[in-house]
Amino acid sequence: MGKASRTKQAPDRRARVAAQREAARRAEQRKRIYIAGGSILAVIVVVLAFVLVKVNSGGGSAGASSNGPTGTALTTLTKQVTTVPASVQDQVGAGTVSSADFIPASEIPAASAANAGYFATVNGKPLTSGGKPEVLYIGAEYCPFCGAQRWAMIASLSRFGTFSGLKTIHSSSSDTDPNTPTWSFYGSKYTSPYITFTPVEETTNERQGNSSDTSVPYVTLQTPTSAQQALLTQYDPGANGYSGAIPFIDMGNKYVEVGNLSPYGPTVIDGKSWSQIATAMTQPNSAIAKGVLGSANYMTAGICKMTNNQPASACTPAIQALESKFAS
Repeated sequence: MGKASRTKQAPDRRARVAAQREAARRAEQRKRIYIAGGSILAVIVVVLAFVLVKVNSGGGSAGASSNGPTGTALTTLTKQVTTVPASVQDQVGAGTVSSADFIPASEIPAASAANAGYFATVNGKPLTSGGKPEVLYIGAEYCPFCGAQRWAMIASLSRFGTFSGLKTIHSSSSDTDPNTPTWSFYGSKYTSPYITFTPVEETTNERQGNSSDTSVPYVTLQTPTSAQQALLTQYDPGANGYSGAIPFIDMGNKYVEVGNLSPYGPTVIDGKSWSQIATAMTQPNSAIAKGVLGSANYMTAGICKMTNNQPASACTPAIQALESKFAS
C-alpha cells in the first residue's frame, strides 16, 4: 500500500621528402581517415541498436518518454489483459487473497492506522454517476502499490465495459519496489452500460524538475474533488494526521478497498515485463494469476453486488460465491 549515468598530429610541412615519401604519407592519411570514419560509423550503429532494443523491449527508467510497449505491441498487450477468459478467472477464484483482509466498517480505523490493506463493507450514501453505480479510484503513477493494483482493476473492469487509451508506465525509480511495470488511467476512457469508472491519477512518476532528490514532490496530474477527498479521508483515516493512503477504490459506497489485498503486491510482479505478466495472467496456477486475478475477482464480486449480478458473463457462479466472504 502506498504508505504511501577523446588528438591528431599535422604533417611536418618543412620536411623535404621524395615523391614516393609524399605518396606514402597521403596513403597513410587516407588509411587513417577510413579507419576513423569506420569507427564513428560503428559507434553510431551500436548506439542505434541499443536504442531500438530498449524501445522494443519496453525498457526505460521511470519518467522516460517510453515506459513500455507502444504501437502494435501495446495494442496486443492491452487485448491480452482486457480479455482474460472468464474460465481462467473462475478457476483462480479467491486466488491467494487472505480472508483476514475483509473487514466491517467498524474496523477501518484500526486497519488504516496499521497501514494494512483491507476490503471493507461500508454503508454510505450511494455513489453514482450518470445514473449508474460509480467506481472511484484514487492513485498516482509513482506508486508501486497502485501499479500492482491496476493490473487487477483492468482485468475486473473489463468484464463490465471497455477501455481505450490505456498506456503502460513504470512506477517511480526512487520509491519502494522501483520501476514496477504497470499502466496509467490518465487520459484513458472507459465505457460500460453497468457502471461508471472515475479514475484520479494524482501525480506522474517524475519529480518536479526531473529531480533525483526524493524530497522533491512528484509532478501533479489530477487533483481529487472535495467530495472525492472526503471519501478518501473517511474510509482511510490513517493515524497521527496521515490519512488517505493509495491506492483507494470506492465501489458505490458499498465496498472500499485500500492498498493491496495480501499477499498480492508489487513484489509479485517484480522483475517481470508487461508481456510476461499478461501471459502469466492466463495461467491459473501461476503466482501472478493467483495474485492479480484473485484480487480482481473480489473487485468483480463487489461490483456484481451493486449491479444485481449483471451481466451474467461477469457475475458467474464462481464470482457470486466470493460475495459471501465480504464482512457484513
